[in-house]
Amino acid sequence: MRKFISAALAAAMVFSLSACGGNSAGNDTAQATEGQTTEAQAEGTEGAEAEESKAAEGVMPAIAKEDLKIGVVHITDPAEGSGYTYTHDLGIQGMQKTLGLDDSQIIRKNNISDTDATAIETAIRDCIEEGCNVIFATSWGYMDTCEALAEEYPEVIFSHGTGYKSNGVNFNNYFGRIYQARYLTGIAAGMKTETNKIGYVAAMGKQNSEVTGGCNAFAMGVASVNPDAQVYVKVTNSWFDPEGEKQAADALIAEGCDVIGQHCDTPNPQLAAEAAGVFGVGYNSDMSKDAPKAVLTSTMWDWSVYYTQAVQSIIDGAWTGENYFGGMKEGLVTIAPLSDLCAEGTAEKIEEAKEKMASGEWDVFDGVIECNDGTTVGEEGKSMPDSDITGNMNWYYKNVVEK
Repeated sequence: MRKFISAALAAAMVFSLSACGGNSAGNDTAQATEGQTTEAQAEGTEGAEAEESKAAEGVMPAIAKEDLKIGVVHITDPAEGSGYTYTHDLGIQGMQKTLGLDDSQIIRKNNISDTDATAIETAIRDCIEEGCNVIFATSWGYMDTCEALAEEYPEVIFSHGTGYKSNGVNFNNYFGRIYQARYLTGIAAGMKTETNKIGYVAAMGKQNSEVTGGCNAFAMGVASVNPDAQVYVKVTNSWFDPEGEKQAADALIAEGCDVIGQHCDTPNPQLAAEAAGVFGVGYNSDMSKDAPKAVLTSTMWDWSVYYTQAVQSIIDGAWTGENYFGGMKEGLVTIAPLSDLCAEGTAEKIEEAKEKMASGEWDVFDGVIECNDGTTVGEEGKSMPDSDITGNMNWYYKNVVEK
């Protein structure tokens, strides 16, 4: 019966990354055709209201806190202490502490390559066999496996970090407006550079909207304070490639870049910057702990914001299957404290931009935006939809140079 209900609800819902679509169940009944009785109309309206109420209460049954077992699948090991996996694990720890879960209720599967479909499936099935009723899969490449296993195990909740797929019932995705924080760190980079060449080590190329959106926001932050500066992008084609990330940073420094930004996992680009006597902007955690003589600031996540909200909703029976896309307003994204290495006036410029975002009067991808191929995107007076930011951003801002 549970499988039947889940399938029926999945068929009744269509969700996009930006929001949960309305549940239309009961609408046909509520819209009485000519000749139907008033009683039939009333019954239809009641049916629609019942469905809306059910959706508000959640599409999955509540799980008592003591019965929860949570699986977390990581692309690397949190013990590496700085990058993407480390910050996700900090978020899990924060959620666990806030909600009072026991260590035995968290099952971690580390070093699961997101390009190895067999390893991904094995890790997730292992979690389920160990009793996990909630799975957090933290890397982009886990998406298709989550989609397939969510259908096979309708009683298990699969929450996938990044990506774009979901079924609106037991499989959603979560990410955030990291571009807001990247714009602010771009200001720090733009004010610091003396060569007007800023490097950016990117895990993926222009075909990946997640990486491209962050790069564009960073480049737009640079341009807002230094219209003469250019952002040179070098792609590693891997979410986790310690040696490749170092090599990319070294190549950018050799090109004359005196500030190095990054969308990749390790602090190696910042270490390369420090070794070369130039500066950098870290990612995921505060990388000044790794390269204190180079890091101006870092673009940072606080994943505990999402994990706490998601798990609490499961305990409360309020899990709706909606996708999640938080930002600075929710505290999901932020920047590290500015170091003394920053140029004079950086803090004031960043605060000015932050206040505009917080007020709602402006956001990074508002209005008409110029691309580096001479075309434009966006519309005057309008904000770019979340679905375009996360799924259709396959262009670079006008000051970006592909290397």
